[in-house]
Amino acid sequence: MLTPRQRLLALLTLCLALLAPVPAQAAAGVQPHNPVVFVHGYNADPGVWGGLREDLRAAGYADSELFSWGYDTHRSVNEVLAGQLGAYVDQVRRQTGAARVDIVAHSFGSLVGRWYVKFGGGAATVDHWVSLAGPNHGTSTAWACALWDQACRDMTPGSYVVKNLNAGDETPGEVKYATFWSNCDEVINPDGSVPLAGAANTPVGCLEHNDLLGDDATSAGVRSFLAS
Repeated sequence: MLTPRQRLLALLTLCLALLAPVPAQAAAGVQPHNPVVFVHGYNADPGVWGGLREDLRAAGYADSELFSWGYDTHRSVNEVLAGQLGAYVDQVRRQTGAARVDIVAHSFGSLVGRWYVKFGGGAATVDHWVSLAGPNHGTSTAWACALWDQACRDMTPGSYVVKNLNAGDETPGEVKYATFWSNCDEVINPDGSVPLAGAANTPVGCLEHNDLLGDDATSAGVRSFLAS
């Protein structure tokens, strides 16, 4: 039998436990998301992600979980940009405390993200990788600027970057891969350049190249994949 003193201590302990503040996430039953790193395409900037960022916020993401990386799209994928992306991902991980990030890339950004994952250590730091209209097997339209632009050369069919990314396993490691592609894409030729062996490849219908960035069905597909 408890003494009066022991009963009093037990009652005080219970009261203190009930009064202790409950973390907001625990109270709401909300689990933190992987930080999302957006990688824009050729001749673009981080502003292209406004629509998808808004959709992710509406789905419960905090601004502190969404990061849009800006970079010089005329540089080399393998020699410069993939390393810069890796440094940015490390910065995001330090800032958020997250072990892994999700990468969502558009167009040329897909090659940068893939090189980081396959050859730059990203297989250990990326959970989900998404390509919207990426020239994953090259695009013939890149020949128009390949003479003077390194990034365009990297996007041409059969380039050093394209050949190495697609040699062996196109989707290496434990990363989850997804692509979204259009059969009316005026930039990616052929249209079948986008899908990857081992990825969840989703046709989005007849959309122009940049329209995938604001398409509601594509956005819903991306959000569903990131939640998987």
